[in-house]
Amino acid sequence: PMLVAFIILWIILAKFGWPLFEGMLIKRETTIKDALEQSENARVESERVLAEYKRQLEETKAQSAQIIADAKKTGEAVKADITAKAQAEAAGMIEKAHAAIEADKKAAIAELQGSVADLSVAVASRLIGEDLNDDEHRKIIERYVNEAGSFNAN
Repeated sequence: PMLVAFIILWIILAKFGWPLFEGMLIKRETTIKDALEQSENARVESERVLAEYKRQLEETKAQSAQIIADAKKTGEAVKADITAKAQAEAAGMIEKAHAAIEADKKAAIAELQGSVADLSVAVASRLIGEDLNDDEHRKIIERYVNEAGSFNAN
């Protein structure tokens, strides 16, 4: 009886149970294959994304290096421009100072000439013993200047 029960059970399981069990195994195998394919696809995608991020990082580094180089160039150009303007301004100030000194020098020479002329007339008047008029003073001064040289000599 056990053998008959075993054979009946085996026939029932072979007819009804085995196809269900085999279906479950096939379904499990398909699920595992799909999971492996998805994980492989995810791995490939993550490698692609990683490569893209690395490329973007390199581009960003190159851009930042270019920005720094441009900023240095601009800074040096501004520095050169400021230096040139300062030098031009200093040269202008020096030129103005030279012009002012030259004007003061000419004014001092003119004042000195006037003083020398007045003093010469006074000395000449005392030496001659008579008071000369303006025209005579001028003639004597001009003759003296021609003989002695110019007062504008450097």
